[in-house]
Amino acid sequence: MSTADEIARLPEPTAGRFGEFGGQYVAETLMPAIGELEVAWRRARADATFWSEVDALLADYVGRPSRLYHAQRLSADVGAAVYLKREDLNHTGAHKINNCIGQAVLARRMGKRRLIAETGAGQHGVATATVAALFGLPCEIYMGAEDVVRQALNVERMRLLGATVHPVESGTRTLKDAMNEALRDWVTNVGDTFYLIGSVAGPHPYPWMVRDLQSVIGREARAQIHAQAGRLPDACVACVGGGSNAAGLFAPFVADTSVRLVGVEAAGDGVATGRHAATLGAGRVGVLHGSKSYVLTHEDDARMGQIAHAHSISAGLDYPGVGPEHAFWKVSQRATYVSRTDDQALAALERLARTEGILCALETAHAIAALDEVAAIVGKAGIIIVGLSGRGDKDMVTVAQRRSGS
Repeated sequence: MSTADEIARLPEPTAGRFGEFGGQYVAETLMPAIGELEVAWRRARADATFWSEVDALLADYVGRPSRLYHAQRLSADVGAAVYLKREDLNHTGAHKINNCIGQAVLARRMGKRRLIAETGAGQHGVATATVAALFGLPCEIYMGAEDVVRQALNVERMRLLGATVHPVESGTRTLKDAMNEALRDWVTNVGDTFYLIGSVAGPHPYPWMVRDLQSVIGREARAQIHAQAGRLPDACVACVGGGSNAAGLFAPFVADTSVRLVGVEAAGDGVATGRHAATLGAGRVGVLHGSKSYVLTHEDDARMGQIAHAHSISAGLDYPGVGPEHAFWKVSQRATYVSRTDDQALAALERLARTEGILCALETAHAIAALDEVAAIVGKAGIIIVGLSGRGDKDMVTVAQRRSGS
C-alpha cells in the first residue's frame, strides 16, 4: 500500500474539528493564510507525488524507517515485552524532523520563501533550521528565554545551521510565549512566510497536518511489530506535551480497539502543587493558540480562567495546552492519559540508561516512567510499544544538575 493510501485511511477532522475540539480561533488577518494552507494541504495529502518526495527525503536524509527495538533487559525488569520506536536515531535526534520535512516540501510547493517556527526543548527548532538549510531558505526561530538557557546546546546548533534565534522575554519565557511571538510574526509576513508549527496544536489544519506527517512513526511501528512479534501490541505509550509524537504513534492504531493508547503528561513537582503540565489530567476546556482543547488555567478569583504557567523539568512538555485530537481521544475514552513527576522521569531515564545503554530525552523518560503501570495491565505475555521521541544529549546539563543537587 502506498503512503498516500495509508494516509487516506486516517480519519479527517470534520469541519476542522475532532468532535468539539479544534477549530480556527485566530485573528481575522490570519484567516486568508489559514485558508490558503488548508487548500494546499488537502491537495498535497491526496497527491502521490507529494508523498513520494517526502518519503524519499525521510529515507535518504533522515534515515527512516527508524528501528523498532526489543529492549530485552528493560522488558525483564518491567515484566512485559517492551519495544522502543527509536526516533532518537533520526537525523537531528528526534521525531520532529518527520514533520519538518513534510511542511518544508509543502512550503516550497506554495511558493513560500521564508520559514519561521517556535520551539521549547529546541528539537523542533533544530529540525526546522535543518530543513531550511537543506532547502536554502532563511529561517527564524522563536524560543522562550528560559528555554534558551536550559537548552543552550540546541540554540547553538540552530545558529550553526544558519537560523536566527529570537529569545522571548515576555510572559513565562517558555514555549507558550514563543508560539505567541511566532504567530505575531506570521500575521505581519503572511505573504512570503510559512509558519512551521512543531506539534499537533494551533488552528486547523495544523493538528491534522502534523498528525498525518508524524503518523510515519505509527505506520512503521505497526508493520514492524507484525514482522517481529506476529501480532499487534497490547499497548502503545508515549509522552504528551503538545502531543505530536504520541499522535504520530497512536493514529495508525486508533481503529485497533484491542490496542491500549496511553499518553503520559508531565506532573512536574506533583499535580497537587500546581507546578505541573498535566493539561489533560488537571486542565479545563478552553482556547489557546487558535484551537479549542484542554488548557491549564488559574483558579483563583483574581485570575480565574487565565492561562496558567506550566512546569516540567522537560522543556518539551511544559506547554499549558494540548493537541485537540488528544482531547477528543480523552473524552471518547479511546486513549488514557496519566502523568509522572520530574523525579519519576529522572529515575526512568536512569533505568533505561542502565538496562539498555540508551540515554533518552527527558520527554521520553516520562513515558518510560509509566511502563510498570502499563505492564501490570497487559501482563507478562503483553507487548508494549514505547515512542522513544528523542535522545537525551540536550538534557545532560539539566540531569547532571539535578543529580548533584545543584
